[in-house]
Amino acid sequence: MEVWSGRPADYSHLRVFGSLAFAHVRGDKLDSRAAKCIFLGYADGVKGYRLWRLDSPSKLIISRDVIFDETRMAMHPENSGSEKKILVEVKHTTNGAGTPGGTEENQTGEGQVENGRTIEENRSDEFRTDLGDDTDGMSGEGSHGKAAGVDLRNYQLVRDRERRISKPTKRLEEADLICYALNAAEDLNRSDEPRSYKEALDSSDRHLWQGAMEEELEALKKNSTWRLVDLPKGKKVIGSKWIFKKKEATPGGEKARYKARLVAKGFTQIEGVDYHEIFAPVVKHCSVRVLMAIVAHCNLHLEQLDVRTAFLHGDLEETIYMKQLDGFAVDDRVCLLQKSLYGLKQSPRQWYRKFDDFLIKLNFKRCNYDDCVYTLNHDGEMLYLLLYVDDILIASSDRGMIGETKARLADAFEMKELGEARQILGIDIKRDRPGGNLFLSQECYLQKVISRYRMVESKMASTPVGQHLKLTKEQCPKTEEERKKMESVPFSNGIGSIMYGMVCTRPDVAHGVSVLSQFMVNPGPTHWEALKWMLRYIRGSLGTGLSFQNNFQGGGYIEGFVDSDFAGCMDTRKSRSGYVFTLFGTAVSWRSTLQSVVALSTTEAEYYALAEGVKEALWLKGLVRELGFDQKSVCVHCDSQSAIHLANHQIYHSRSKHIDVKLHFVRSIVESGDVQICKIASEENPADMLTKPLAKERFLLLLSRIGCLPVGH
Repeated sequence: MEVWSGRPADYSHLRVFGSLAFAHVRGDKLDSRAAKCIFLGYADGVKGYRLWRLDSPSKLIISRDVIFDETRMAMHPENSGSEKKILVEVKHTTNGAGTPGGTEENQTGEGQVENGRTIEENRSDEFRTDLGDDTDGMSGEGSHGKAAGVDLRNYQLVRDRERRISKPTKRLEEADLICYALNAAEDLNRSDEPRSYKEALDSSDRHLWQGAMEEELEALKKNSTWRLVDLPKGKKVIGSKWIFKKKEATPGGEKARYKARLVAKGFTQIEGVDYHEIFAPVVKHCSVRVLMAIVAHCNLHLEQLDVRTAFLHGDLEETIYMKQLDGFAVDDRVCLLQKSLYGLKQSPRQWYRKFDDFLIKLNFKRCNYDDCVYTLNHDGEMLYLLLYVDDILIASSDRGMIGETKARLADAFEMKELGEARQILGIDIKRDRPGGNLFLSQECYLQKVISRYRMVESKMASTPVGQHLKLTKEQCPKTEEERKKMESVPFSNGIGSIMYGMVCTRPDVAHGVSVLSQFMVNPGPTHWEALKWMLRYIRGSLGTGLSFQNNFQGGGYIEGFVDSDFAGCMDTRKSRSGYVFTLFGTAVSWRSTLQSVVALSTTEAEYYALAEGVKEALWLKGLVRELGFDQKSVCVHCDSQSAIHLANHQIYHSRSKHIDVKLHFVRSIVESGDVQICKIASEENPADMLTKPLAKERFLLLLSRIGCLPVGH
């Protein structure tokens, strides 16, 4: 280059690949001014460096304003460790001014750059978590001398505060919570089930497990699930394993069943090669309760079916090779899958598509508000069908329609008829046909929860949350010693186990679960005591459930109640919303959750809760309409007169203009006539128990208003 141009080549822009870099970023006044990055190379066509941001969200950027630290490699363990050590040890000294560090609230957290050396302590939770994980002696006098010999002159400490724990996602969708609760509930029943083929053969029930495996293989063979072939050159093969499950006996129903399931190791599948789309819907728990309310109100027949090896019926669109299974291998060949198989990522979707196509051919109509709810109208007689993976509920007043539907399903799929429905999704169904009562409860499941956490002999509590309990993050562990002590406490599992009860049949514990879920990441002893209080309440109310009657005398089928506290969260000052909806007088939908923003007044907090309630009312109204019960307008009760005025009248005020979007949404729904906002006294509002702890007498009174009663009442 120098020979060609006559000028010396400029190499000043060359940097060490993989070195640590700090790119200038724009932000608000108090945000960090630099982002920690790894140098990847040079951008094509523009002047700038290609960098990988290490903070959240991680992404590839191009920047010209960059400061490099080529003495350290960003991902080198020694350098990262030394950086941690420097930051931790300085933590116990005073700040640059010689005074103790300020509080978290009054410091900015901006990165500092001096003499080419940079320490950035921004708001990245990932960085804060790494800071403390590898250190010992975060507190105590012995830590002052550990950093002897380290030159700290080129570093400035931004702030002096305790390590913060990684925060969970701010807003978990209801589906995420239900998934967590299902996993926690499933874990309760796994202790006596073998986890491998060898364990099954070594167990005392080996002859039963052996029979279950042979039954599974026979079903696979009958279904032509695979054929044995030589593995083509260059093709990948996935593994397989046995999953064992013992289904407990149901009272007055079927005996305990031993099931063995052959599954593919789907975690080895490659997206775009072995699978593409994987989503498959399941029926909502609210839809199950809606059907139960209709069954009780109309005194319908309710029967249950189970699809044997449901996922094997799905048609596989990709070419997949699988190893032969443990204990039954014939030779060195592999299985070329011709049908879907348990464990494959696309299996649930393929099964649902197969079943959905079949029902549509039988003139069933899929509901627009729940893809797993189907209706069939034949000469004015309605038949309802709900699908949850391989469990099917069928309800109708015409036994002939039920029998014909079951016969057609049996012709297409291998079915097991379970007769009158007694249990679905771990929910016990008890019926008194002459008395017109249908009762849903989870007494057996909750008894297991109480036993697992050794609360069988504990003193019973009268409410799920004690009024004296004021839970905050200040009660979370602050030292490593306190955190290690709490690691042995099964707080998260306990919340998940109770949460499944709350999701299905127990609106009475919704508020307590919502409050305690805020501390799942870093619970303290006080939070654990609050959880044990709730377990003691559950012990005293094991038989409580939802009682559906056929003697409903109200005006509208659906009735809603909403409420909110004001700035109830001591840590964020966010308010808590709660709503509960009844169908024919019994609760079918409920929720208790922190609002996403900080409300500036009680009116605003109540209005946010009202907006959430109106959205749920629209969904519930649409579902019930498709099931044959059309209601012109749903009455949503609210105890805030000011929020009702905002919804019903064209009021504009500077103190309410910031809730403009929700204001117009609720008002437009009210004007359309789909929802009416009605006044209710606070003492009579059942949603009040979803936003705050209540005294025993009022709590039980409000529970009875939504049909949440002890068994037999």
